[in-house]
Amino acid sequence: MKHLTKLSYLAACITLAAGNAQAAGFDIGGTTVNFGGFVKLDAMVSQSDGEIAGVGRDFYVPSLTPIGGDSTTRFDMHARQSRFFFSTATELEGGDKITGHLEFDMMTSNNGNDERTTNGYSPVMRHAFIKYKNWTLGQTWSNFMDLASLPETLDFVGNPDASIFIRQAQVRYTQGDFSVAVENPESTVTPFGGGGRITTDDNAMPDLTASYNLKTDWGVVKIAGLLRQISIDGSYNGTAYDDSVTSYGVSVSTKVNFSNNDDLRVTFNMGKGLGRYIALNTVNGAVLNGLGSDAKLETIDSMGYSVAYRHLWNETLRSSFVYSALNIDNDTDYTGNSVTKSTHSYSANLLYQATKKLMVGIEYKFANREIEAGADGDMNRVQFSAKYDF
Repeated sequence: MKHLTKLSYLAACITLAAGNAQAAGFDIGGTTVNFGGFVKLDAMVSQSDGEIAGVGRDFYVPSLTPIGGDSTTRFDMHARQSRFFFSTATELEGGDKITGHLEFDMMTSNNGNDERTTNGYSPVMRHAFIKYKNWTLGQTWSNFMDLASLPETLDFVGNPDASIFIRQAQVRYTQGDFSVAVENPESTVTPFGGGGRITTDDNAMPDLTASYNLKTDWGVVKIAGLLRQISIDGSYNGTAYDDSVTSYGVSVSTKVNFSNNDDLRVTFNMGKGLGRYIALNTVNGAVLNGLGSDAKLETIDSMGYSVAYRHLWNETLRSSFVYSALNIDNDTDYTGNSVTKSTHSYSANLLYQATKKLMVGIEYKFANREIEAGADGDMNRVQFSAKYDF
């Protein structure tokens, strides 16, 4: 049980999938197939300075903390985070093995939603990848992201202000603790003066990532780098643009294990044009420095950091205490004053491991968002969750 309680929710699915692939499954034509996942109920009461939009009602998204509205209290309940996966392992001639992983949930599904009657949500693909020798091919967590440093929270993303949290198609090569990957590109751009977002798919090259995992007796440290192109090449909002700019980022994260089974998880991410890679795309990667077709892209600097401490009270009770922050260096001559300047949040929870497979818990979260004009808004949320792993 102690070992199980060390798993973070977001890392658990992949970790358990890897373990289950070696457990007894069922054989189909020489391929071992396993199935697993969890069912999770989330219920929450949120108080905020205005209405929280979209998926911000279901989990904390830094960019969706409202500013300047009347105090609003809302109750929401859903089971959308529930997920399931299939994993396969096939022994090849010569002793090599090829594995596959397919995983789905309903967390970000935007169709079939009708809370009046059926509460139907379509499954959405999370992971779809194969592994063969040193290669990983398909969609999974970015090589720029560190799962080990994610805190254990009831909220879908424990430290979104600071974390790199992204899944995308990639080709990754791993040699020991070192990995390099080419990953699917995408760019988000702030129009001149702010007031929106331009999402482009105009890149001529993939995103490039590299990472190194240092494993020690006391924990792990991951150092990762990102190099990518932010491009705009087409007509947006009635104006034709054609420009690109180089973006880069650095990530350093760690998980430190203590002798009493407590742990400390620290994340630090910074870069020029990190954009969609950090804070669930709270900040765009670049801004247009003018109105006409001659406008050029200027990268936007950002920095995120978080600290999370997890304490085991006894064999069945544990808590995590998390602080997370994002700071953005906007050039307001280009972005205007309505864009987000900073966000931060903190949370604390109490989780009860009722049985090996059943956990229930309660969590409090506070969040704040400030824009360049100086106005800010708060959100307070209390969340209850029950989770059954199978």
